[in-house]
Amino acid sequence: MVGLRPTDVPPTAAVKFVGAGAAACIADLFTFPLDTAKVRLQIQGESKSGKNVKAIQYKGVFGTITTIVKTEGAISLYNGLVAGLQRQMSFASVRIGLYDSVKQFYCSYSENSGVGCRLLAGCTTGAVAVTFAQPTDVVKVRFQAHVKVIHGDRRYNGTMDAYKTIAKEEGMRGLWKGTLPNITRNAIVNCAELVTYDLIKEALLKHTLLTDNLPCHFLAAFGAGFCATIVASPVDVVKTRYMNSVPGQYSSALNCALTMGINEGTTAFYKGFMPAFLRLGSWNIVMFVTYEQLKRAMMMVRDSWESPF
Repeated sequence: MVGLRPTDVPPTAAVKFVGAGAAACIADLFTFPLDTAKVRLQIQGESKSGKNVKAIQYKGVFGTITTIVKTEGAISLYNGLVAGLQRQMSFASVRIGLYDSVKQFYCSYSENSGVGCRLLAGCTTGAVAVTFAQPTDVVKVRFQAHVKVIHGDRRYNGTMDAYKTIAKEEGMRGLWKGTLPNITRNAIVNCAELVTYDLIKEALLKHTLLTDNLPCHFLAAFGAGFCATIVASPVDVVKTRYMNSVPGQYSSALNCALTMGINEGTTAFYKGFMPAFLRLGSWNIVMFVTYEQLKRAMMMVRDSWESPF
């Protein structure tokens, strides 16, 4: 390897795994308020069983954020952040960090490394990641969806209390509530994000004067976020509604989808689309740009340890 720069040496699976988790956490820190706004818009119009306070009407992305700040305080925009970061470390590390390794594995059994191998790899890592990270996603959504009605009003007393309370009141199945729609949603998102990013990045490097650097990563990430939002929004809305539902409200994720369609029409499946796009688009940009830079930095550190002279 004499004469090769650190960036010429392919990053290892461990570097990608750690880099993906760290980059995803950084992206969450920047975009979490948009995610909270998306969740509130997605559950708007949903009728719940039991006592209920008069629903607050949210209008648009920034209108929702403004309403939350005025009625609940700015800190409420980050409700569920701890669970969100736990989710990214256990979720993004697998679905993004192991994508290249799984893709190479599938492509080794194929005559070419076309879109099919990439789609299969995206579905695989997305589904496996959800299986491990589902409880963190349930808790995150519960915190984001909870409307603070009065001072001191809380659904759960902290993240760990949320895990314990859900397991106690709803059983362990409650922590894995909505796993099927979440697997479906994240398999779709993973394919749309990673495969689209892969293809756009390759096209930019091949057909433009851009090099494998920040402008290229930015454009590829923006395109990936847009495609992912379009294809995943319907499943994402159902996932959010089902995860946040009280026991007995819906018999299944399919029942949740049917109830939405009957009571609110097909447009309900694209509720919160704009904040979803703003969040997913900006999340992809921050995550992929950070991920690419972290990979390079970690490879340089590794190479400096292995070759001090």
